[in-house]
Amino acid sequence: MTTKTLLTDFDAVLADLDGVVYAGPNAIPGAIEALNALAAIDVKLAYVTNNASRTPAQVAAHLRELGAPAADDQVVSSAQAGAALLAQKFPEGSKVLVTGSSALAQEVESLGMKVVESALDAPDVVIQGFDPTLGWADLAEASYAINAGALWIATNTDMTIPRDRGIAPGNGSLVAVVRAAVDHDPLVAGKPEAPLFYTAANRLGATSPLVVGDRLDTDILGGNNAGMATALVLTGVDSGETALRACTAQRPGFIIPTLADFFLPYPQIKHDGATVTCGAAAATVELAESGESMVHIAGTPEDVDAWRAACAAWWAVVPDTTSATDPILSWGSTLP
Repeated sequence: MTTKTLLTDFDAVLADLDGVVYAGPNAIPGAIEALNALAAIDVKLAYVTNNASRTPAQVAAHLRELGAPAADDQVVSSAQAGAALLAQKFPEGSKVLVTGSSALAQEVESLGMKVVESALDAPDVVIQGFDPTLGWADLAEASYAINAGALWIATNTDMTIPRDRGIAPGNGSLVAVVRAAVDHDPLVAGKPEAPLFYTAANRLGATSPLVVGDRLDTDILGGNNAGMATALVLTGVDSGETALRACTAQRPGFIIPTLADFFLPYPQIKHDGATVTCGAAAATVELAESGESMVHIAGTPEDVDAWRAACAAWWAVVPDTTSATDPILSWGSTLP
């Protein structure tokens, strides 16, 4: 009898990149091997990234250098989503101030738009995407144009980005700088909006994809928004604890330590009255009249099964919330 794994019921993986496949230029340990092993079990693969600093072809080339399977059309980026949104809003020939990378500018130019350099050129729209070389003058120019009446599109609003040296400010942090000067929000094209995921699934012809990411507010929320199954991988920004505290819309269907866990059975989570067990770990919730609820966890913070049990116990008690929660966590070898 064939052993059922996490991927048994899925025909494709839609994987985020930063914090999932690589951090900066370097592959995350084990990720490349896991991605290469998908073909052997007939699971298709696409990459869905909010990073608009490179073209899909450049991203695919980087992935191939790392040893990952990657054709150019397997990469779906927020730069493409931003350009698509731009095309919906403006006709060819419209003037666009690109606050971002040359890759983003190429996507805009491919639509027949005119890329301009300054707010003095009276752009119709500003499109902002991540580029690590952006400086104050670039953000100021975007602000001048938006305050003069230009529409504002952001490819994404990720506040941070995993790099090889750690967590760094992402496009959302740069968008926040501009927002402080213009006092309104941009239209957002990339994750957590659903179209990126639909585009990736359609390219693969997938009917039951699994979205895998390291961020609750973009990858998991976006996959949930698209009506797809989601898995949080603990190699990037978010953790078991942030998953437990997340609002309902950002809760993942699965929590895995690494991409290698694709090929392992996902442990059964059992509810026995007030107690939830997963592997050797267990959790229960104590609701306090003061409002300071407590999640008791039998296990250690290093054991992902403990977080799986704790999340299931807490989410069962608080199934619907539009904001993050803040229960007290109590750890021990046994439940009280």
